[in-house]
Amino acid sequence: MSPVARLRGLRPDWVRDPKVWRTEVLGGLVVALALIPEAISFSIIAGVDPAIGLFASFTMAVVISVVGGRRGMISAATGAVALVIAPLNREHGLGHLIAAVILAGVFQVVLGALGVAKLMRFIPRSVMVGFVNALAVLIFMAQVPEMRDVPWPVYPLIVAGLVLMVLFPKMTKVVPAPLVSIVVLTVITVAAGIAVPTVGDKGELPSSLPVPGLPDVPYTLDTLTTVAPYAFAMALVGLMESLMTAKLVDDITDTHSDKTRESIGQGIANIVTGFFGGMGGCAMIGQTMINVKVSGARTRLSTFLAGSFLMVLCIAFGPVVSDIPMAALVAVMVMVSFATFDWHSIAPRTLRRMPTGETTVMVVTVACVVATHNLAIGVVAGSVTAMIIFAKRVAHLADVTSVVDPDATTVVYRVTGELFFASSNDLVGRFDYAGDPDRIVIDLSRAHVWDASSVAALDAIGSKYAQRGKTVEITGLNGPSARIHGTLSGELTGGH
Repeated sequence: MSPVARLRGLRPDWVRDPKVWRTEVLGGLVVALALIPEAISFSIIAGVDPAIGLFASFTMAVVISVVGGRRGMISAATGAVALVIAPLNREHGLGHLIAAVILAGVFQVVLGALGVAKLMRFIPRSVMVGFVNALAVLIFMAQVPEMRDVPWPVYPLIVAGLVLMVLFPKMTKVVPAPLVSIVVLTVITVAAGIAVPTVGDKGELPSSLPVPGLPDVPYTLDTLTTVAPYAFAMALVGLMESLMTAKLVDDITDTHSDKTRESIGQGIANIVTGFFGGMGGCAMIGQTMINVKVSGARTRLSTFLAGSFLMVLCIAFGPVVSDIPMAALVAVMVMVSFATFDWHSIAPRTLRRMPTGETTVMVVTVACVVATHNLAIGVVAGSVTAMIIFAKRVAHLADVTSVVDPDATTVVYRVTGELFFASSNDLVGRFDYAGDPDRIVIDLSRAHVWDASSVAALDAIGSKYAQRGKTVEITGLNGPSARIHGTLSGELTGGH
């Protein structure tokens, strides 16, 4: 292969294929339009000027498109981050909020470098399903306020938008259906003079690009101790949402992403956003679903253009964007919520076949997220529930059987299964301390000792026999079990 041909092969897909280029550009435009009211709403939650949220969405999207590890995923200002930092802004002001965003970015870079992304392997599938379903419910619930106490034309406009998005792809997929829906409904409302809530009603759009600067705070230890707890909470929530969303996109696109790079990239994006006066953010599931699932975008270009178009639309086409009816954007987000929900997971046939524990974990995850509006709490609650159910299930797999030698001087107890804190608690009661002969052999060749609780249980068994003048021999320990037993045996109980 010639050097020129080799260089052509290294070019991104959107450079080589005009169809991919069109998909990425239009996908980015649709996301940008959907980001504007969302960013303004999240600014209101955080208690800051709408421009702060819009600036954050712009810098987050542009920076993460370069340094992120998941192509096609959208990062911007989010409600979860807004909820975390709102109290800090309310009590100490914007300067402390900006400082917290920068510090949160530093925390994310450190956590990413330490390999926090590897913890994703411990999140069960049922938690992922619950996460996806909870996101769909939250996306829909976020649209409900836009359908309350509004002029009656809003409702037929929403229905019309949904019908357009369902039917238009059957005719052609050249242009994303959400973009067509937004344009058509905007033209109808403006041409007919229909008075309905618009994007402009959400707040004033910025008229210039953000300017970099340092947060206006005293650079003291007191400031650090004030912002650090909020920054750390923001870092954890942001990473969890971003990594869960990246895993979801991996499943949708059947491609792999670099979670460690994504974790560090989120930190870099938040640091840059803080220096440009933004409120910070993380991956956005709703906009990511618009980009990946609805528009079909797959590259970094769509993410970059989403942020770029956002600023262009606000600065150059502010009056036009302000006239977009909220009904059009509500229709898009309702469509996204229905497309995001895993309907198969709640089908009667699936529920009948699924183990009760799996369904319980999914329900707990959804319930916690919907109740708290915090994805991180739901994921943690679901994961803890899954661990408890798993531990309870595995604990019953440990078994003890005994065989007495013909001469009645020795009894051999064969222990099978996994010995850990849940199963070892019952182990002590499985031996006949008074009735057994003077020599006891505990055969662990078909067992594995996992933790200190198991070693303590074995020590307790030995002590009970010793009190009766009997000897205990433990045999069959595999390598790891022998090491932990040798290290901890006799060291876990003392006279203090």
